[in-house]
Amino acid sequence: METILEDQRRLHEERERLIDLQTKEFLRKKATTKEQINSDHLVKLLWDKYIESTSNLITLYEDKDGLRKKEIQLLSGPNEYSEFNSRLKSIISYHKKGNLSEVANISVPMSIEYDNLIKLIQSNDDDVGALVNFTDEEGYGKYLDLNELYQKYINLKGVEKINYIAFLSTYDHLFKIPRERKNQDYLKYLQALFSYVFDYMQRVKPLLDVNKEVEQAYVEFQTRWTEGTFPGWPKETTGALTKSGAYLDLSSYSSWEELASLGLDRLKSALMALGLKCGGSLQERAIRLFQTKGKRLQDLDPSLFAKPQQNSRSKEYNDKHKEIAELEAKIYRLAEILGPQRNATIENVQRKQALTPGEREQEEEAEIVAEESEEEDEDDGIIYNPKNLPLGWDGKPIPYWLYKLHGLNLYYNCEICGNHKYRGPKAFQRHFSEWRHAHGMRCLGIPNTAHFANITLIEDAVQLWEKLRVTRETERFIPDNQEEYEDSHGNVLNKKTYDDLKRQGLL
Repeated sequence: METILEDQRRLHEERERLIDLQTKEFLRKKATTKEQINSDHLVKLLWDKYIESTSNLITLYEDKDGLRKKEIQLLSGPNEYSEFNSRLKSIISYHKKGNLSEVANISVPMSIEYDNLIKLIQSNDDDVGALVNFTDEEGYGKYLDLNELYQKYINLKGVEKINYIAFLSTYDHLFKIPRERKNQDYLKYLQALFSYVFDYMQRVKPLLDVNKEVEQAYVEFQTRWTEGTFPGWPKETTGALTKSGAYLDLSSYSSWEELASLGLDRLKSALMALGLKCGGSLQERAIRLFQTKGKRLQDLDPSLFAKPQQNSRSKEYNDKHKEIAELEAKIYRLAEILGPQRNATIENVQRKQALTPGEREQEEEAEIVAEESEEEDEDDGIIYNPKNLPLGWDGKPIPYWLYKLHGLNLYYNCEICGNHKYRGPKAFQRHFSEWRHAHGMRCLGIPNTAHFANITLIEDAVQLWEKLRVTRETERFIPDNQEEYEDSHGNVLNKKTYDDLKRQGLL
């Protein structure tokens, strides 16, 4: 029996109530992680309902079928009183014919529907209050559960076999995997990893537009892929070694004999990355690679290059690589957002590995008791936090002395990471082993070794790298000066002096 104007009034009222409920839910104190996640999902549910009501309201206002305009004309015409009486009689007649249950349902205020929904979600009943499902390992959004993905990773061919804790720290360091190892199995692993991280992000951060983050990562990826600056997938520009996925710096090698010490596989990887012929013996590969030192690709002998593949196969090969790199870009973005969950997961796994089975059960029981006591003791109101201190595990601001002790009032800037700021010395020291700093060092062409610990300025890193290269060059074995010979009289001479005396016939 509702008219179009009554529908509009109802939708306006519904939107106002939804905004009011979202505001109250934002201001409500959440003591535990479970309450925070449930609250975020509730706000998301109310927001989706608000968007739906707004969309229906816009459709009514657009009035494409002309019914709203016709109804307004009837109410504002010369017979408005007779129209009003006619509608009033139809409403009375409708309620006389209906049963009591229908009348009761119609008379229920709109606020009751949402109030009951919020009470249901805020209840302490675990079976009813949860809006989202988590595994036991995830601890209702506190930790990541990458056990299954870890098994898939260590079963990949050519990757380093690491333990679970190391995998948690480096699962997003995909640029360290050689490009020739990124095959179909690796693509399936990436798809499974992205699927889990995307799903986990939607469950633990429902108010974050995950699709928008993924789209933004894709846009940035397209730009960096075109420029050839995407980590792990460099593009050839002018130098002979710039497009190598397995980078090999020839500046410290003075002869092909030194290159031969690297072995067949390493030489083959460097030659394949340059598009050169990679067959032949160890000596032939080393000589062929040494010929590229200090030269551009266009300056090399064309006979050194391998035969080009068919265009269709080459295009398919490049498309497959681009698909893999695109997934890596999306995983980089999502893994960066989930940094706090990853750090908490590492600490949780390390703690659990140090406990016996009995101690683990006692710890789980203690956590349940602590959560129940917090829910009983929690009081309404906003947390008093005038100094904007970080929140602890209990949802309350940490003590100020602890805040100062951990140096959380200090921010450290790293120029190598793109002037990214890190809060506290612990996060600053940890970032030297993370992907952002490693990628910055890789862009500079410098290995991220222990020599460059605590160096944040690009100029300092470049100067230290030049100094290390000079030192390594001076310490390199030089046969003419360091290889020793003994003449017939027992005198010990270096190779150069010995050869000079021998040519002069003085020995």
